[in-house]
Amino acid sequence: MSLSHWLQLALTEGIGPILTSRLVEAAGSAQAACEANASLLRSVEGIGPGKSQTIVDALRRAADQVEDELARAAAGGVSLICIEDEAYPEMLKVISDPPPVLYVRGGLEPRDLNGMAIVGSRRCTHYGREQAERFGALLAQAGFTIISGGARGVDSAAHRGALSSPSGRTISVLGCGVDIAYPPENHALFDQIAGRGAVLSEFPLSSPPLRENFPRRNRIISGLSRGVLVVEADVASGALITARQACDSHNRPVFAIPGRIDNAMSAGPHALIRDGAVLVTALEDIVDNLGPLPHPITSPAPEVPVTEEIPASPVMLDDRQQRILQGIDLDPTQLDTIIARTDLPAEIVMQELTMLTLRGVVKRVDGQAYVRKARG
Repeated sequence: MSLSHWLQLALTEGIGPILTSRLVEAAGSAQAACEANASLLRSVEGIGPGKSQTIVDALRRAADQVEDELARAAAGGVSLICIEDEAYPEMLKVISDPPPVLYVRGGLEPRDLNGMAIVGSRRCTHYGREQAERFGALLAQAGFTIISGGARGVDSAAHRGALSSPSGRTISVLGCGVDIAYPPENHALFDQIAGRGAVLSEFPLSSPPLRENFPRRNRIISGLSRGVLVVEADVASGALITARQACDSHNRPVFAIPGRIDNAMSAGPHALIRDGAVLVTALEDIVDNLGPLPHPITSPAPEVPVTEEIPASPVMLDDRQQRILQGIDLDPTQLDTIIARTDLPAEIVMQELTMLTLRGVVKRVDGQAYVRKARG
């Protein structure tokens, strides 16, 4: 089974995601990589003659751990997703060093492709906590999955903001095993997140929250996200590592919320803004500066009757999106008018308008007005 072989590689000491990828490429498959001899390993860049026998021995030890790890995961309600699975996140798969295996408590959904990271300091001020929660809620209401690291401060506030929206989803990426609550006071929060999204990690079960795990964790937060919003962070914060990875390594836009100039926690966001990050004061600053969705996202929507024909769209829309599109003219149409025409809850209309905007079907103009894009 492919998962077993990828898990064996993930459990092998001495090879991380990059060496795993090189070994699988050299061997031809994950199974062949697990059965590799010292001769093949010597040919892999980064292993060579000096480490080849050590890695062979580590592969054999890891093989003995696979069944126990799978059994423990099943007993704890944890699912494992390898990089060859259809459920593996598409955005994460394209970074240079994707994790071979993800441990997931909860579940991933196709709409999580529309993910937005919110990161910042553990030692944030009241302002930082307030803004993280505010934007977590606003983005969740607009159809984004909020991604953060589950840490104290900004991370926890962003997760709670997402959960405050009835339809909000959030993903927490841990720097330890998903069966460990770190920080301990977030145990209940992680249970909530697993019920409304996912708690995930690349680290094996029972892995402690070692300091060196968190920079590795940060690349997953960035990799899962279409953009990264930094709320508060000093110049040495791990949040800035995530932001730099997003921009320099993953080609994802970076956003930052300004703060007081006499607050050390504002130094990070201000430095990012100086270097070209998008200054954020409202939800529209984020939506207007994201590129198009990588591919259509499907999300549950009720069946609604369509009473008026509209021109065929090159983008597949569900019934609810079609209904909202009917309520928008080629001239600017106010949000209140769209809500009245569709007879749908305001939160649903705002969420779907964000999706329609990101998919290039409608365009926001003049604040809270929208136009249907003409199609040639």
